[in-house]
Amino acid sequence: MSARPVASLAARLVYVTAPSLAEAEALARLAVERRLAACANILPGMRSLYWWQGKLEQADEVVLLLKTTEALADELTRSIAQAHSYDCPCVVVLPIEGGHPAFLDWIAAETAKPDGTGATG
Repeated sequence: MSARPVASLAARLVYVTAPSLAEAEALARLAVERRLAACANILPGMRSLYWWQGKLEQADEVVLLLKTTEALADELTRSIAQAHSYDCPCVVVLPIEGGHPAFLDWIAAETAKPDGTGATG
């Protein structure tokens, strides 16, 4: 069995919720244009139930899925949290345990600076 490429081991999926399609699109554009994420998927039409300030709330939200690398996950999280309209936005980083190697390598390539290192700010 051959070893997985390093890029495959470093891929991350960042799950974000947003209050509107417009905000999700703005957050996606920020992440992709800065090359903090290789790709953003926007999934409108989610209904959330959650506790907020002692009350059970419900809201229509939009899911944003971002594909990035382990090296950029913290910077991406900070950038999304800073630009987000929520006081306490959902921004969670999930490891990608496997997948199509060419796609995982593409994530690494599209988030790299021209010198081959990860993107910055």
